[in-house]
Amino acid sequence: MVKDNFNYSVSVDCVIFGYDDINLKVLLIKRGVNPYKEFWALPGDLVHPKESIEDAVDRVLVDLTGLGNVYTQQVKTFGDIGRHPLGRVFTISHYSLIKINQYELSPLNKNNSPSSFASEAKWHDINRIGELAFDHNKIFASCKAHLVQSVQSKPVGFELLPEKFTLSQLQNLYEIILEKKFDKRNFRKKINSMKLLVDTGKIQKSVSHRPAKLFQFNKVKYLKLKKSGFSFEI
Repeated sequence: MVKDNFNYSVSVDCVIFGYDDINLKVLLIKRGVNPYKEFWALPGDLVHPKESIEDAVDRVLVDLTGLGNVYTQQVKTFGDIGRHPLGRVFTISHYSLIKINQYELSPLNKNNSPSSFASEAKWHDINRIGELAFDHNKIFASCKAHLVQSVQSKPVGFELLPEKFTLSQLQNLYEIILEKKFDKRNFRKKINSMKLLVDTGKIQKSVSHRPAKLFQFNKVKYLKLKKSGFSFEI
């Protein structure tokens, strides 16, 4: 009985959200092997016996997508019976939110790595992912909920914007991630009340509409306010 308890495997699955200044996307791989051959899936693989969870995540992203130096966070462990057709596998989900233009997907299967079972890696609109392999739709939904909660309670969204941005760009970002429309006046009133933006004194250039003011996020001030109990809330 004790021996049977060790007949399990552990894997990691990565939900990498990317923002391209217009839409929110998720990075998927097309499986080139069975099970679920030709299905789109989250980048993931079994954890090697002498490998840490963090190292497994790094390896999976490099081998299956070409992405390196991506900061991820653990979200939840999934272990339903039958979630993997080849045996009992517990998977630890991780998520990240990155700017797509700061990363480049590498051609796959050219390094002859035995773990490079992905035939393709591609960014997908989060609302057009269809049916994924295994229970990856469930994992994606869980990480998406975690992302929504994070951006509502922490100013992580500012990291996806240019160093200098307009209030319209900021509002558009939060509307995309939270999938809701904000009243323009109320949104700006809320943001300005936090006093976390610095007016750069500059305006947009080379735009077809009336140039808007450019702002910067005051991260130093936010960290000081956070120590005093300040709560960021959108």
